[in-house]
Amino acid sequence: QVQLVESGGGTVQAGDSLRLSCAASGRTLSNYAMAWFRQTPGKAREFLAAISGRRGRTYYADSVKGRFTVSRDNAKNTAYLQMDSLKSEDTAVYYCASRYDDTVLLGDWAFSIWGQGTQVTVSS
Repeated sequence: QVQLVESGGGTVQAGDSLRLSCAASGRTLSNYAMAWFRQTPGKAREFLAAISGRRGRTYYADSVKGRFTVSRDNAKNTAYLQMDSLKSEDTAVYYCASRYDDTVLLGDWAFSIWGQGTQVTVSS
């Protein structure tokens, strides 16, 4: 059974950077698409970025394009989300997700494997 564990969240000031990690265990995910989402209370889960497994092609939501960078290290079975120029509106719980193939789809409905989430708080 695949498990995803996010880490790297915390409280930062506006303009700071954070790098989130998503470590997978139970199966090698190098051939599978992975993605990052975030959620705030009372709102739907928001797609942020995705990366394919084999070719490492990346996809971003307009809201984070140019500020966030998704990457992966298949040797470590880990994906990352580098977040720069953070804003107060980036405050949310951040989740990584994966699926059992390399098709990159941009909705949370497309992903069946989820981490527990990590809180990111940006104070202005």
